[in-house]
Amino acid sequence: MPKRGKKYRAALEKVDRTKRYSFEEGLSLALECAYAGFDETVDIAVRLGVDPRHADQMVRGTVVLPNGLGKEVRVVVFAKGEKVKEAVDAGADQAGGEELIEKIKEGWLDFDKAVATPDMMGQVGKIGKILGPRGLMPNAKLGTVTFDVEKVVKEIKAGKVDFRVEKTGIVHAPMGKVSFGREKLLENITTFLETLIRLKPAAAKGTYLKGIAISTTMGPGVHIDPLAVKNILG
Repeated sequence: MPKRGKKYRAALEKVDRTKRYSFEEGLSLALECAYAGFDETVDIAVRLGVDPRHADQMVRGTVVLPNGLGKEVRVVVFAKGEKVKEAVDAGADQAGGEELIEKIKEGWLDFDKAVATPDMMGQVGKIGKILGPRGLMPNAKLGTVTFDVEKVVKEIKAGKVDFRVEKTGIVHAPMGKVSFGREKLLENITTFLETLIRLKPAAAKGTYLKGIAISTTMGPGVHIDPLAVKNILG
């Protein structure tokens, strides 16, 4: 186990590792434990009662957080004709067809999300080996393969989050920045959990939300009582 720094150990001492906190108390504690010299991201990890090895228990989706993520997301759009202008007008950082694909082949990857119109996917597939391993490949299931370019680009810029359950049954997602404060972060967390609950697979039996933890980029995880979800969902 790597040796932790003094600031981390001091933050860890504030957290009762045997306790399951309410969202209000746990989030406040996580924010109090943030010690880095930059505006740390606040993350949530939810352990689900699903077995991702079975296709009918896969949990995957997107959510637009009401208060965004607090960071600039660079978006490229693979399109042609009028859709290129539509993408740029909606806020895309780069938009185009073959010329954009060639630029990426040459090593340019200064973007965070990629969107494509369906008629471009045959060409985008040529750079799948570049985009895929980096999680940048447009995906119809995540809404990033669409002719509704304006809507999707604006959603991504506003704070759209993609999430997918890992092999261990855990979903990780960013919820914003420490500077947001507790109330805005709670709003984002509530929206995320509502979406996660709505996506519960019919094949999932027993307890769905088995564990929840909140942490900042550098800080320790704070465990939340899963039963406290009902208190913030109302």
